[in-house]
Amino acid sequence: MTQPTAPHGAGRLPGLDGLRAASIALVMLSHLQGTAGFPLGGRALGAAGDLGYFGVRFFFVISGYLITRLLIVEHAATGTISLRGFYLRRAYRILPAFVAFVGAMVVADQLGSVELRERDLLHTLTFTTNYHYDRSWELGHIWSLSVEEQFYLLWPALVLLVAPRRIPTAAVAMLVLAPLLRALAWRWAPMADDVVMEAYPCVMDSIAAGCLLAWIRLRPGAPAAPPRWGWGVLALIGIAASQIQTDHVIIDYVVDPTVMNLCMAVLVDHLVSRPTGLATRILELRPLVWIGGLSYSLYLWQQPFLNHQTATTAAHWPLNLLLAVGCALGSYYLVEQPFLRLRARLRARA
Repeated sequence: MTQPTAPHGAGRLPGLDGLRAASIALVMLSHLQGTAGFPLGGRALGAAGDLGYFGVRFFFVISGYLITRLLIVEHAATGTISLRGFYLRRAYRILPAFVAFVGAMVVADQLGSVELRERDLLHTLTFTTNYHYDRSWELGHIWSLSVEEQFYLLWPALVLLVAPRRIPTAAVAMLVLAPLLRALAWRWAPMADDVVMEAYPCVMDSIAAGCLLAWIRLRPGAPAAPPRWGWGVLALIGIAASQIQTDHVIIDYVVDPTVMNLCMAVLVDHLVSRPTGLATRILELRPLVWIGGLSYSLYLWQQPFLNHQTATTAAHWPLNLLLAVGCALGSYYLVEQPFLRLRARLRARA
């Protein structure tokens, strides 16, 4: 959901803004399903699997890749990692739009436009919504932002503690442990489906796939040549196959997510390593790059309006989409961008 800003020397990576645009489009399309007046129903979209969760997993892989890449670049340039600098950059990037959105939901709750549930605000403001399952729809999507915030809290300190050369060990450990924890959670945890889908230990392998990719690409002696185009095709086939539901717990909750995560990482590598390739050039089209930059605000604001649980006018197609986009534009230009410019000025003074 969020888009890290690179420190000096890290640079912008081709294709990723367009990939963010595709990911947020999948999330919004999934949430539009079932809203009043929306022309495509469950039969049309259901065959493709859970598009919203699919889009969120892409965000996780991209976050793991970008954050790890930034940490490796900073460590190579300075010999260390500034945790203070990292957390300040994250705070300026995430908190202004987040606080504005949550504040708006509190006001809407007081006015009776939405109905927040007990402990919604506690878990939202502490970024623990991925462990709060009896929650309102309007704040329910903060679960995925909570997963990312937990990653931001833990991963930079771990990389600093064990040094970048230990990144593959930590990433592989997460890739191995998460499927095992999903299996155990499905068997023993209360509200097992929610835990398997949202608890950080159960979904950390999607982020770890991106972390491992960053290390592979930036390690000393890494091959400069891009991967063959056939790997991208195989990754797409693997992603499509992993979306097929079999009603078998081990396959659907253990094997398929692992295959999907690794294939997504391969696809990200394919796009970034082939900036002149057709797929990357398509993703670099200006409208897609612009939507990718808007994706965080879109993710925050789509939830209250793309609501299949109510038939209010504001949740009726196509007004609901127009309202979501309008609020996202307001958030982006009136909140996000001013704070990012302030951060740039403060960094220039420092």
